[in-house]
Amino acid sequence: MTSSSSRLPSVLLVLALAALTAFLGWRYFQPEPVPLSPLETQATPPAVAPAAPMPPAEEAAAAATPAVENPIEALAPDTPSEAPTALPALADADAFVNEQLATLFSRKDLLTYLQLDGFVRKSVATVDNLARAQAASRLWPVNPTSQRFSTQVGDGGVETIHPANSQRYVPMVRLIESVDSAKAVAVYKSLYPLFQQAYEDLGFPNAYFNDRLVQVLDHLIGTPVPAQAPAVALVEVKGSVPSLRPWVRYEYVDADLEAQSAGRKILMRIGADNQRRLQAKLKDLRQRVAKP
Repeated sequence: MTSSSSRLPSVLLVLALAALTAFLGWRYFQPEPVPLSPLETQATPPAVAPAAPMPPAEEAAAAATPAVENPIEALAPDTPSEAPTALPALADADAFVNEQLATLFSRKDLLTYLQLDGFVRKSVATVDNLARAQAASRLWPVNPTSQRFSTQVGDGGVETIHPANSQRYVPMVRLIESVDSAKAVAVYKSLYPLFQQAYEDLGFPNAYFNDRLVQVLDHLIGTPVPAQAPAVALVEVKGSVPSLRPWVRYEYVDADLEAQSAGRKILMRIGADNQRRLQAKLKDLRQRVAKP
């Protein structure tokens, strides 16, 4: 788990995700930033007969062109359509993006929950990191939740996440549920070239961000709901300098839980009811951003 200042990603999976990732987002306990690496393939591809060799020119072209599984043009037909709008360059896009976000959130909610500077880049980085071991908090597109992470000690001295801890996330969960999914995906589609550029700049020049988004959605939707509050333990810190924020030094006692991705740790930490509600929203979004 890595830091107690929880955040939730966003434009809905970019809003429930870079609105889950980020707000639920999490440093459960302060992870150190790590270099980003290409997504590790989790499924074993089916065996196929070797293909005939390509001519060199065709082979080079194929290597430079990503195999797109979920083209943005093929979004759900009920997604509202609007006339295409010329987009600014990514480096100059903050004001324009903020105007689009304002069609989904009130001004108060925008300022309360989201990190508006560099929102697209932060959302892309956070979404990509959710299925990895760590999701650096400096890249989250949302603000931290209020109050501190809390635990309780039960019978036998076992320390678990306190039931009241889930209340910290309720306002953001309600906000995510209130956003019109079709409208959010329409905004995402209209801004997609910016998300794709940010993903390429992140180090994936031959990959398609919407495909990565669908992969991460599937990963989070598949997170099991804990049958009971997970046991946690305070990580010992050796040295002469006292820890001024001990609440950020917890980790799961169960090795299998501790080995989960950053995104799954977030979901399993926020309370079973919040987790189910967010996963329901993620399923709705997944249907809208994946190819039918």
